[in-house]
Amino acid sequence: MENAQTAGPVRIGLIVGSTRPGRRGPAVAGWATEVAAGHDAVRSGGATVTVLDLAEQQLPLLDEPVPAMFGDYRNPHTRRWSALVGACDAFVFVTPEYNHSVPAVLKNAVDYLHAEWNGKPAGILSYGVRGGTLAGEHLRQILTEVRAMVVPTAVSLTVFTDFDFSGADPSDPTAPGRIAPATERAEALSAMLTEIVAQAHEPRPGDPVAADAGAERVG
Repeated sequence: MENAQTAGPVRIGLIVGSTRPGRRGPAVAGWATEVAAGHDAVRSGGATVTVLDLAEQQLPLLDEPVPAMFGDYRNPHTRRWSALVGACDAFVFVTPEYNHSVPAVLKNAVDYLHAEWNGKPAGILSYGVRGGTLAGEHLRQILTEVRAMVVPTAVSLTVFTDFDFSGADPSDPTAPGRIAPATERAEALSAMLTEIVAQAHEPRPGDPVAADAGAERVG
């Protein structure tokens, strides 16, 4: 079932897609939250941002006996995840790049659900040695398959230019560094949020408005 057009504030779920110890995901999500707080839609009450950290969800490897497209969830953890995602009108996915793709935990979280993603705008914020762009492209394909509407603008943070490792031990590969994105990264994220909010207010397939428009074109 498609989701209805968003009439009130656009509820954006900021999904942190990594769970490993020492991950940079929460720092990236924190930066994204700060940028979002200054966006006109958020400042005016037209949008809200809620962080959904997969490390807190603790979803096991997909263990539902019925395919997600039927919406027949048997496990409490699935129903909890469904309620959180279903309460959102749109999403920003924060993902690192692991071996040219997204973390398994993020793919697993997407696979748990189906209708909860349908017709909702989504933006991709990736990070990695080369900006996590390959993970971002793979995630775009995954989200398209569950019928999320990925907006054109994506944001990529590069570890060597958008993080500050001053004072860190250069021999320590676990040093998280301090997130310090270039100004243009914040501008790109703001543009992404603008696209997400605008898309959330567009009629979606299955809406009465969209159906009426289609009938007019046919008539």
